[in-house]
Amino acid sequence: MLDSGACYLWQYQGFVGSNSFLPRKFFPLGTVLGGKHEQQEERSEPMELVYMDGKKEPYTLSSIVAECAEIKHRNLKILLNKHREDFESFGKVQFKISSSESGQNVRDYILNEQQATLLITYLRNTEPVKEFKKNLVKAFFEMRDELSKRYLQRELEKPKRKSLTEAIQTWEKAPKHAYSTLTNLILKGVTGKNKAQLMKERESKNGIDGLTSVELTNYQRLEDMAIAMINLNRGYSEIKELIFKV
Repeated sequence: MLDSGACYLWQYQGFVGSNSFLPRKFFPLGTVLGGKHEQQEERSEPMELVYMDGKKEPYTLSSIVAECAEIKHRNLKILLNKHREDFESFGKVQFKISSSESGQNVRDYILNEQQATLLITYLRNTEPVKEFKKNLVKAFFEMRDELSKRYLQRELEKPKRKSLTEAIQTWEKAPKHAYSTLTNLILKGVTGKNKAQLMKERESKNGIDGLTSVELTNYQRLEDMAIAMINLNRGYSEIKELIFKV
């Protein structure tokens, strides 16, 4: 059986890279699941408990609960269906379909914080369940804390974005589509990916809103450098070289 102590991390859907608040590789929504959780195989790496959807709402999955609580996923789904009315008092219970190792389609329920909390109250209080309860509460708290930090950093970044726009307007050496070009450059300097890639991978509207709090801090630092270089009327190639050097 899986060591329940391995089930304690969380992640934001769509993030990759050293500046991410993920402890390891990012998985797009729903790709970690399927038959592996149904089989309850042992893992060499800790498993993320909480994810965040495109609306920036934390959630977990029934397969994760089953694995960490050491309960068969199909039994947990029976429990969910039996008490569906209770769970839907906290929002509609949604699901996604994942492919198992045998190639079969497996239904995996998406649970918000309230639904997940209610679910674990229905479970027998075994040692794995007790450990999982603590870890899940911590994971949701950490995700909420990260969301608060991200909101703060986004508010701090807005004046800098205005300053960048104003600097570009008087930039004699500005390239075509200067604002979007510089935005892509800074995003790539922070994450290694451009706006289009981030929008796709992180369900982001503009790339910037998909950054973690740490990435947003780094983004502002590079944005300040770009503004300073523009005010010195340096060329785009010089700014690009500096961005990738730091």
